[in-house]
Amino acid sequence: MADQAAADFEPALDRLIEPALSGLADGLAAESGLGVYEQRAVLDGAREALTAALLRKVNRLLLLELNAARVTGRLTAADSAGRWAEWLAGTRRPGFWASLDGDYPALARRLRAVIDNRCAAALALARAFAADRAVLAGLPGVGPGDLVEVEFGAGDSHHGGRTVALLRTASGRVVFKPRSVAVDQRLGDLLEVVLAGRSQADRIRVPEVVACDGYGWAEHVGHRYCADDAELSAFYRNIGHWLAVMRLVGGSDLHAENVIAAGPVPVVVDCETLFTPHAKAVPSGRGLANDRAAERVADSVLRTGLLPGRGQALGWRGVDSSAVGALPGQQPAISMPVIIGAGTDEARLGYQMVPAPAAGNHPSPDPVLSRYWSRVVAGFTELTEHLRELDRRGSLAEPLNAFADCPIRVVVRNTETYMELGRMLWHPASLHAESPAVAQAADLMAKHAANACAAPGDAAVIQAEIAELLDGDVPVFGTTPREGRLTGPRGTAFGPVRNLVQAALDRWRTADLELDRQVIQGTLVSAYLNEGWLPDAKPMIASRVTVDRLDQRRRQAAAKLMHGVRDSAIRAEDGSVTWIAPVLNQTGWSLQPLSNDIYAGISGVAVLIAAYLFETEHDRADAVSGLDSLLDDVLRTLRAIEDQDHRQRAQASMALRPDAPGGYVGLGSRIWAWLLLRRLGITESEDGEVLRRAAALAAQLPAAIADDGNFDLFRGMAGAVVPLLRLAEHSGHTQGSDLALAVGDRLTAAAIVDDRGARWGNQQFPDGIGGTAHGATGVGWALARLAAAGAPTGDLAEAAFAFEETLYSAKLAGWIDLRDGEHTAAAWCHGAGGIGVTAADLMTPDDLRSRDILRRAAAATWADGLGWNHTLCHGDFGVWEVMDRALTAGVAPQGVDRAALDAQVLSGLEEFGAVSGLARDAFAPGLLSGVGGVAYQLLRMHPECPLPSVLVPDPGEASPL
Repeated sequence: MADQAAADFEPALDRLIEPALSGLADGLAAESGLGVYEQRAVLDGAREALTAALLRKVNRLLLLELNAARVTGRLTAADSAGRWAEWLAGTRRPGFWASLDGDYPALARRLRAVIDNRCAAALALARAFAADRAVLAGLPGVGPGDLVEVEFGAGDSHHGGRTVALLRTASGRVVFKPRSVAVDQRLGDLLEVVLAGRSQADRIRVPEVVACDGYGWAEHVGHRYCADDAELSAFYRNIGHWLAVMRLVGGSDLHAENVIAAGPVPVVVDCETLFTPHAKAVPSGRGLANDRAAERVADSVLRTGLLPGRGQALGWRGVDSSAVGALPGQQPAISMPVIIGAGTDEARLGYQMVPAPAAGNHPSPDPVLSRYWSRVVAGFTELTEHLRELDRRGSLAEPLNAFADCPIRVVVRNTETYMELGRMLWHPASLHAESPAVAQAADLMAKHAANACAAPGDAAVIQAEIAELLDGDVPVFGTTPREGRLTGPRGTAFGPVRNLVQAALDRWRTADLELDRQVIQGTLVSAYLNEGWLPDAKPMIASRVTVDRLDQRRRQAAAKLMHGVRDSAIRAEDGSVTWIAPVLNQTGWSLQPLSNDIYAGISGVAVLIAAYLFETEHDRADAVSGLDSLLDDVLRTLRAIEDQDHRQRAQASMALRPDAPGGYVGLGSRIWAWLLLRRLGITESEDGEVLRRAAALAAQLPAAIADDGNFDLFRGMAGAVVPLLRLAEHSGHTQGSDLALAVGDRLTAAAIVDDRGARWGNQQFPDGIGGTAHGATGVGWALARLAAAGAPTGDLAEAAFAFEETLYSAKLAGWIDLRDGEHTAAAWCHGAGGIGVTAADLMTPDDLRSRDILRRAAAATWADGLGWNHTLCHGDFGVWEVMDRALTAGVAPQGVDRAALDAQVLSGLEEFGAVSGLARDAFAPGLLSGVGGVAYQLLRMHPECPLPSVLVPDPGEASPL
């Protein structure tokens, strides 16, 4: 995405670029195949693109020079706007840019490279158009006619300022690609074989192309929304077809801008990254099981880039750039540079949150993926089976071998990495002292290569990459599938010689297609910022509820789930273990090996297995073989993850970003997981390992809290309060309680308090929202528990509950969910479920208000919370928790008793099987969002079970269970 901080400096570039543009005009005039107006179209497009490219490079330097002129008194106009105009006029005088050579000795050379390269690329495009215009008329949507407009810069620049360009003629549009399009032709030929006999109108395709020497032309594909449900269904089936084809040919990097929705047909408009070499994962230090699971995921259908996933790179954290995802309303805002005080002599660089860019990849204005996701899975399955049959017949070899000599691109470092390095290398400090900046960039790239399996670590290759960045280009690596060895910038090369077609075919033939289907199903959750936001499937209410043999059925259902947890584990000979499942981390949902949090991670699985063994020992659960050794491996893995994190932080050359402090995702969750494991009988070593590990996690909290912009219970600092208080109680030391008090001070200072009560804003909802996981009730609960420990936070807790009460609608009989502001929610995370559980936790015998809240919450969850899935977070077993509390307090809805409650959830579980959220068919062992929580609640159904609820982040008192 282009920086947003440039436009006001455009006049400053006039003297810099006009000589080069004049030369370009002369070159265009000498081209006999271009008319005068066509020359003007190329020149205007080049000027616009060159100006934008240069401003992204020099806006920080110009701001620095403006500030220097202001503070040294060189500007004498009467007001700030006048001084700005005075300074800007100075930049247009002869000698301005030359005057910067002393302070920025690298500037002139590097600017000249950018300018000359861009102008040369524009002239080359114009000559290509003039030479090829007759043949271009045959491409769909072009036709005859003069060139009217050229839009350069559709994508990054490579190889000396060359970019994709969009050309408009008098009769249509055409796309210029500054690379060979032979791979596009061969992919089109492969589709003809694979989809023979299918209608051309609604099957997957690539644009028609014209191949030339080192470049090509492509049909411009216009975006069109689907007309009806039938077209939408066909579109998502076709996505499944693309997944099958790209799985075969090793396709990657198919992000949102590379796919255009043309009605029911998703058209892949950039397919240069086929036959991507397989790279073995770098050891993580988290155990062999984690590394193998990560490698399996990375080599699955997920690598295509088509499926939803959240970015990890700085500036793009949480952004879903996939071709199927990137949903409107489900993207975080992105921090982009802007000029603050533009038009004054006090202008400075700042940052502004802007929406993530939209593309033409969606078939409807507001896609409801969950409604059509089964079509994606079905499309992948049906075409994969057809491909298998073609392979058995020997019909794939010829169209695949036809790719052997096609130039392809291999992405060894993602664009975001290059963007950040480019910004650093074009910083004024780097322009002033280029050599230290280059050395720093080389060091960062070498470290990146040590942790990114595909990235080159060879010093010569890295220096060539840096040389490209200094010239304003993004480095490109390529090869042919027959050769395999990568060629890079400035004539460099690295990697082994290998037949990439055969390698891709071998991997496809041995692929775990069941894992691929699970990956497709599991990635659905990554498209949404909050799982369960759009429950679109039909409710799963039991058609027949039976109350007989409840305890026997409870035990059988729990044991069945634990068999699933055991059997789905990925284990390794070093004693490590993990699962591949949807995981919620700081950037959103992703399909990966489990993290170490309690919500959906391995800490929660440890608690689950320990709890099941505890209940088995007390004859309240049926024995499941192998759980003892599985728990040992889970704990060994949990220790390895924590130890590796500690090593990385200790060895880092600069401070690493702290983990979140939250009570479900973050440090707080890991603290109370260890404390609950201690209560469940996990034996302390001589050095008091459990408490030592909990204390070590707590020691990271001050930095996490200082860095945290979230205040909620889930990821934010409020979630650490009760785990810290319990740590103090378990350990007898004040470290935990002192930190909890400090969190209380931060929450007090950050509160938004008015006549409605108190709440806490965040990036997505700056005015705050209600609910337990992310809203006022959760923070209020933490403050109330802190007040019970003696802190002066009771009034603020009451104010938080008062705000939540303003959201209650008597008409709708529930609490309004401010995410859309129109509907109530019944789930634990955002609705009545969590509100009821926290009220019950705080309720004292004479607390009539909490009792009334629990009564209303139980009624709301019983009416609206059943049937979406079975999870604790937003499903039937979260409803069970509220109803259990309401029955104990005597405020359950009329006609509901404990047998009816247990029978309802058990019957639904038996009829539909355990279903976890949007990823309905993906097995997820997580405690809050997966089937692990279902098993945990089944244990708690026994009337003598002492296990604490996990719907408040509280492991309980220091005594053993």
